[in-house]
Amino acid sequence: MPATRPNPMVRLGRLIRRHPLIAFFALANALSWTAWLPYVLSLNGLGVLPFRVPEILGTSQFAGALPGAYLGPITAAFLVTAIVDGRNGLRAWAGRLWRWRVAPRWYAITLLAAPAGMVLTGIAFSGGQIAAPSLAAISAYAPMLLLQLVTTGLAEEPGWRDFALPRLQSRFSPLSASFILGPLWALWHAPLFLTEWGGYPDAAWWRPLAFAGFCIAFNIVMSWVFNRSGQSLPLSMLMHVSVNTFASVLWFEMFPAFDEDGFFAALFVGAAVAAVAIVIGTRGTLGCTMAPSSSTAGTGIASAERAEEHGTTRVSP
Repeated sequence: MPATRPNPMVRLGRLIRRHPLIAFFALANALSWTAWLPYVLSLNGLGVLPFRVPEILGTSQFAGALPGAYLGPITAAFLVTAIVDGRNGLRAWAGRLWRWRVAPRWYAITLLAAPAGMVLTGIAFSGGQIAAPSLAAISAYAPMLLLQLVTTGLAEEPGWRDFALPRLQSRFSPLSASFILGPLWALWHAPLFLTEWGGYPDAAWWRPLAFAGFCIAFNIVMSWVFNRSGQSLPLSMLMHVSVNTFASVLWFEMFPAFDEDGFFAALFVGAAVAAVAIVIGTRGTLGCTMAPSSSTAGTGIASAERAEEHGTTRVSP
């Protein structure tokens, strides 16, 4: 009897189990970029299609960018985890989302360090010219932070940090893992630079490059926070959205002389300085003491996740 060929879905499942990281990155990009296509082609972007994306809270980004963000990293991470690791893997993946019990200093670091660093960067780039933010902006900061937490933070971090980072660190050194994840994180945003989100069509040609540099540098900071907080996803989300919220609510009130291009340049330099300080301070470990193991690469739950399930996850002191 001739051998029967496996069902295409079975073959696809085998391929995903063999290459979970590649499957995640490919699926996250495919899902998000497909959902962003109407936004890119609309009058808010390239102008190919004769309609504008409706504005919510004064911006088209909620209706234009957020659906693709939700459909991308978090959905891809859920699907790949379910296929590769099954119920136990989903439990470990989702468990980090509820890891709120972290030393109070880490809440201070994630909520205050990023705004403080951005203020210092702004002062350095503006030659000391800084203005007091309005009472309206100060009042809007906390509500916007919470909104960003359940939009940008929830849409992205379960994929980049919760799914991808532990698997990368199981195969590579923490620093190498960060240098791999950073450019991929930046690439995911690429289509948005053809919309109002990225300042199209008025942005300088180098703005996407400055943003990519920021993603690479800031990903080192994010990896350090994730590792040192015991792989707490809420802390990673707070660190991420602290930057977003300060940028959207307070930055241009405090530094009105900056234009968008200047902001991206300052953001990159500030993140690079923080990344270098963390690399030197941790000697490249980024707070992770789990040794890479090629035997667990791409097959099932990464070694860090296995240790976590048994309560043995370790971080550097």
